[in-house]
Amino acid sequence: MSSTTMQSGAPDKKAERRVIVASSLGTVFEWYDFYLYGSLAPFIAAQFFSGVNETAAFVFALLAFAAGFAVRPFGAIVFGRLGDLVGRKYTFLVTILIMGVSTFGVGLLPNYASIGILAPIILIILRLLQGLALGGEYGGAATYVAEHAPHGKRGLHTAWIQTTATMGLFLSLVVILFIRKTLGEDAFKAWGWRIPFLVSIVLLGISVWIRLKLEESPTFKRMKAEGKHSKAPLTEAFGQWRNMKVVLLALFGAVMGQAVVWYTGQFYALFFMTQTLKVDGETANYLIAGSLLIGTPFFLLFGWLSDKIGRKWIIMAGMALAIVTYFPIFQGLTKFANPDLAAAQQNTKTVILADPATCNFQFNPVGTATFTTDCDRARGALSRASVEYTNEAAPAGTPTVVKIGATTIQGFDAAQISAAIKAAGYPAAADKAKINYGATLALLTILVIYVTMVYGPIAALLVELFPTRIRYTSMSLPYHIGNGWFGGFLPPVSFALVAMTGDIYYGLWYPIVIASICFVIGALFLPETKNNRIDD
Repeated sequence: MSSTTMQSGAPDKKAERRVIVASSLGTVFEWYDFYLYGSLAPFIAAQFFSGVNETAAFVFALLAFAAGFAVRPFGAIVFGRLGDLVGRKYTFLVTILIMGVSTFGVGLLPNYASIGILAPIILIILRLLQGLALGGEYGGAATYVAEHAPHGKRGLHTAWIQTTATMGLFLSLVVILFIRKTLGEDAFKAWGWRIPFLVSIVLLGISVWIRLKLEESPTFKRMKAEGKHSKAPLTEAFGQWRNMKVVLLALFGAVMGQAVVWYTGQFYALFFMTQTLKVDGETANYLIAGSLLIGTPFFLLFGWLSDKIGRKWIIMAGMALAIVTYFPIFQGLTKFANPDLAAAQQNTKTVILADPATCNFQFNPVGTATFTTDCDRARGALSRASVEYTNEAAPAGTPTVVKIGATTIQGFDAAQISAAIKAAGYPAAADKAKINYGATLALLTILVIYVTMVYGPIAALLVELFPTRIRYTSMSLPYHIGNGWFGGFLPPVSFALVAMTGDIYYGLWYPIVIASICFVIGALFLPETKNNRIDD
């Protein structure tokens, strides 16, 4: 497809579809690979961290989980530079190869019992490679599709790329559920968990075969033929203030808020269902998968709509809705998914009376701190049981006292706390017979629709903010800082906030505050981009 054809308004429809399908399918498989670790974390921890002491196991588990998120911006820099120097097509061929091989490697990796400490170390290395690959994939796919799209259809065309993260998560859930059902829990726990990772080699082969048939972006080819491509994309993108200020505006005026809404609507919702509301994993996965299935078409709707009315205010509207409705939605999830828990919270007053100096903020993403005071241990035990409590300050040096309803416990006693929690009516698990499945699914779907509002148009907006010569580099970094850091660390930050306050909903303040800051900056300073030309 030539750039002349693209500008003439008569694009080759078959070539357009091939570009969208090839780019989107490969990106779906990359997200599938990336999400397998999170979905199978308990099984992976049992296989690779079981032989080390508890503290070291915790450190390794956190490092392996966080590594994939933490290195995404570095992947954006490495592969963004390569994409602006060499081309879009070959760069995201490299990223998908790295992702596929790394994921397949996890499926083959011997466990701790076989090779000792090398097992968790190699696992973390593979996870780092996954994060680096993902850091380069998204910007390449979004840029490639946008540079093939006719003017006036970039929102719709790039919205297909926006569906891929959700579709990748959905695919991972479906594959895992199918294999667990087929093999049974014992076989899946022993060895069946490896199959979803091994399947990725088939997906890799399909993706590479399709992408090898693609041509380079016509915009990039023309620019390179004219000698106008950047010789130093990193310097141009981040060393010159005129572009760096746009990078910062993209991060703080759009991507930061998009990221926390995205992670809250999909990952934190799943975490809240399973960890806080005690809904069993299979049921929660079915409900989340159902909400993803219903909500995914809205990515295309809002991408299409952004071509008509603009990108900016659809994204801002999604953030605004999230800001004002998160608390009632998550309270509704408690009421409909675990009514016994909602009743226990309402009927039982729980208080931790302790010296404030012994009560720490339990955010520990790198596993270097331990929380061993009676106050910290009581907070942790109550938070894990989803008990709502208040903290009251006691004089310095005073021993911690925990009051659960009519029961008073001196210091930290796990057995007494557990018994008191049970006596107060807090359920160990959600009663499946009492779950209002329709209402729960509806609320989860609303959260996904918010995701589609902020995420559907954002690829087109980011592409349109930056010039062709440094587009891959410039758009990739804010996207992966926003999603890898602000979004990726949402669960541990939110849990720490819950443990600090005793309010199971307090963790929502993290996405609400971030989205609010982003809304203000975006509303005031972010330009509308839908009419921007991108072939310069």
